[in-house]
Amino acid sequence: MGSVIPLKKSANSAYLDLKNLIGNKLFKVEELIELKLNSEVDLIKKMSDHHLKSGGKRLRALLTLGSAKLSGYDLGTRDINLAACVELIHSATLLHDDVIDESSVRRGTKTTNSIWGNQSSILVGDYLLSRCFEIMVDDGDLEILKLLSSTSAKIAQGEVLQLQHKGEADLLEDTYINIINLKTASLFAAATKTGACLAGSSEKEKKALESYGRNLGLAFQIADDALDYYSNEIIFGKKIGKDFFEGKTTLPLIIIFQKGNDEERKFLLDILKKDKRNEDDFSETLALINKYKAIEASFKRAEYFVNVSYDALGIFQDSTEKRILQNLTGFSLNRSF
Repeated sequence: MGSVIPLKKSANSAYLDLKNLIGNKLFKVEELIELKLNSEVDLIKKMSDHHLKSGGKRLRALLTLGSAKLSGYDLGTRDINLAACVELIHSATLLHDDVIDESSVRRGTKTTNSIWGNQSSILVGDYLLSRCFEIMVDDGDLEILKLLSSTSAKIAQGEVLQLQHKGEADLLEDTYINIINLKTASLFAAATKTGACLAGSSEKEKKALESYGRNLGLAFQIADDALDYYSNEIIFGKKIGKDFFEGKTTLPLIIIFQKGNDEERKFLLDILKKDKRNEDDFSETLALINKYKAIEASFKRAEYFVNVSYDALGIFQDSTEKRILQNLTGFSLNRSF
């Protein structure tokens, strides 16, 4: 994949630089989340603790904090409160995702639905969202309330759109981009725009940070989907072929359908229509992915969004915050965790 692999060290360094930039604020975000999820209902406490302690990069919270700092916010703790809010939205969607996908493992840990069942997981996901909206209401900023509430609606629409097209080997690339824009990139965009809103930035700066986050999110999800065909479960906590066995059509499959011959296309159409796919199906699909260099092509598509994301911050004056956020764009492609 060309320059993708050698850049991992510097990409991971950019992520750590962002954590160092915001100091102990991420720790305060974690404290607030723990406080908000405290409940007298024992099962809620157990399930939310299990889910939130299963790992995760807290990237969306970091983007909220980093964008606020870039925009000059220094008036109090609103950035901490809203970073927690963004993270709660993300955590709630993961709980719902695991139910929809019938997942048993996330980040190398058993999912809440595999331990406590689907019904409890859906309800606890709803509980996380309700706590999130309490934070938004307490904050009192109508612009941010509209932004984050509409983002929650977009994520749900993305989930439904993906379900609507499940098992379609001939999925259009534009439809795929629309799905990941709603499911993933919309929350990245909301996280970064929230930082600008907190600082009372100009509309131009708000739009620039929104573009930065959206394109970063698109690149991140395309890379994540490509990782499904060659990732190491120990590193990524994601078993190879998870999307494939769930019948999800992601960019690597779209690319081989675009490039394949009639026989290969028929093969893809047939296996994705099946209720369940087996290891032989996966091995044959991997052979096609290697034949048509679909992983490399996927990363090439993602690089476009990385470049747009990087350039979006060009309107800001040079600063440590700008440099770190621009360097972070490479993390979406080159991360090792």
